[in-house]
Amino acid sequence: MTSNEQESGRRAVKAVIPAAGLATRFLPATKAVPKELLPIVDRPVLQYIVEEAAAAGLTDVLLVTGRGKTSMVDHFDRRPDVEDRLEKKGDLERLAAVRRTSELADIYTVRQGEALGLGHAVGTAAAHIGDQPFAVLLGDEFVEPDKPLLPAMIELQARTGGIVLALGEVKPEETSRYGIAAVTPSDDGVVEVTGLVEKPDPEDAPSNLAVLGRYILPASIFEAIKNTKPGRGGEIQLTDAMAQLLADGVPVHAIIYGGHRYDTGMPLGYLQTVVMLAAERDDLGEEFRSWLAEFVAGGARG
Repeated sequence: MTSNEQESGRRAVKAVIPAAGLATRFLPATKAVPKELLPIVDRPVLQYIVEEAAAAGLTDVLLVTGRGKTSMVDHFDRRPDVEDRLEKKGDLERLAAVRRTSELADIYTVRQGEALGLGHAVGTAAAHIGDQPFAVLLGDEFVEPDKPLLPAMIELQARTGGIVLALGEVKPEETSRYGIAAVTPSDDGVVEVTGLVEKPDPEDAPSNLAVLGRYILPASIFEAIKNTKPGRGGEIQLTDAMAQLLADGVPVHAIIYGGHRYDTGMPLGYLQTVVMLAAERDDLGEEFRSWLAEFVAGGARG
C-alpha cells in the first residue's frame, strides 16, 4: 500500500497557523503588537482565521510563534477579570464576545526559533500533527464566512489523498508575490496541479493562478521539508517541498476559489479589509458608509 493510499480517507482535524513573521511592512506598529492581532474594527485578524478553522471542524489549532508573539495566545485565553466587570455592568453582548474567543478552539503553540521560511515554519508542527493530514492557514488572510473554502478542501483531500490547494486568479504582474500553479482541468470544478513555481517573474509564470493561504497537506510533507534546500529569498519554501512531493507522484489537486479573499499581509490590503468589513456591519455600517462617501467626495475632515 502506498503512503497516499494510507492517507486517503483520513480527514484533517488539526490546523497549523504560521504566525512567527516580523511583519516589517507594518513597523513600528508591530514592534510590540503582532501583525496577527491588528484589529479589524473590534476583532483581530487572527480571530477571523481561527473562526474560519473552527467553522470547518478544525478545533485543534497550532500557532507557530516567535519572539514577542505571546499575546496571540493570550487573546484566546480566559479573562475572568474582564468577564466579571462586563457581567456586573450588564454588558452581556460584549461578555459573550469575550468568552467566545476562549471557546473557539483548543490553542497550542510551538516556537519557530528562526524565520527561515514558510516551509520551515510548517515543519515545526511535525510532532504535534503526527501522521495525520492537516490544514495550514496563513496568518494574514481569510475568506468570506458565507463562502467557506476549507470544508470542500478537507472533503476533497479525504477522497483523493495527497495535497489540496486553493487557487485564485491574480494579475500577471503580481505573480512574483505568490506560488503559481500549472494546472489541467479535472472533474467537479477541481483542477489537477501539474507544476508549482515559487514567486516567478511574470514572463516565467506557468499561469496566473496563485496558491492562496489555505492548504490541506499529508504528513509526508514533513520529510519533504527536511529535504528541501533554501530557495527564493534564501528561505525554505513550502511551495518547493510540495513540488518535491508532486515530482514523487503524490497527487495535487486544487479548488479555484470564487469568493472574496481578505488579504491583510500588506498595509493597503489591511486598510481595504478594515473598510470593507466596517461598511458591512449592522451596528455601524450605515453611518460609516455615509461618512466615507462624504470623505471621498472631499467634504469630511473631522
